[in-house]
Amino acid sequence: MFDPLLEHLLDTIRFRGGKALEIPNGLDFCRSNKRQGFIQSWLWEVPGLRRWRVTRLDAGKSLQVLNSVAYPEYRNDYPIMGIDLLWFGASRKLVAVLDFQPLVQDNDYFAKYFDGLQNLHGRFPRFSGKEAMRAFDPNQYFSPWLLFCRDGSEQANKSLPLVFNEFLSCYLNLNESAGEKCSHMSADVVRGLQINYDIYSAKRDPAHGLFVSYFGKEWSDRFLNEFLFPAQKNDHSGSN
Repeated sequence: MFDPLLEHLLDTIRFRGGKALEIPNGLDFCRSNKRQGFIQSWLWEVPGLRRWRVTRLDAGKSLQVLNSVAYPEYRNDYPIMGIDLLWFGASRKLVAVLDFQPLVQDNDYFAKYFDGLQNLHGRFPRFSGKEAMRAFDPNQYFSPWLLFCRDGSEQANKSLPLVFNEFLSCYLNLNESAGEKCSHMSADVVRGLQINYDIYSAKRDPAHGLFVSYFGKEWSDRFLNEFLFPAQKNDHSGSN
């Protein structure tokens, strides 16, 4: 379902000078011993982005997942990019979440970095769903212009590729213009806020239970703590 989007994402990362980073041993690929399916991940450093991870879960017709998170360099205080796409084949249901995840909930911060996302939110009303996020507080690490869709195959096949490509371009334009917008936060403050994001996300990640059901608790705990949100494992201070 998401292979064309995955290829576009990886091609974009390579085109922008992405440098592959080492993934902890055994976490780059795993095949399920419990159910049909496998998971594969990539990790990159891209100019302006210190860490950009991509994960694909392929469970055949029952489930497809594409997840990606990009963290800016600490010298830049602009948002973290978050993409989470799920396709449930049996019910033919798409769940799509795409957002510029703000480091702070502040009107000046929104005015500085969110014009592009706000424009996309207005242009794609089917991705402007007001349904509450079930696992997360929408007022923490989510923006008012979150692109959210819970729909069927028509949106998955027709609208999603356009929304995905424009969302990615919009975020990369923000990355390119970062040098023109002076960061109002110090690198230490940004680092602390990104660590807090990992701490918050690791505690609430709704995919962890799904990973456990496919790949077991031991592997899934390592995947959560060492690959998805490693900052929360290494530093809980949130300030250094």
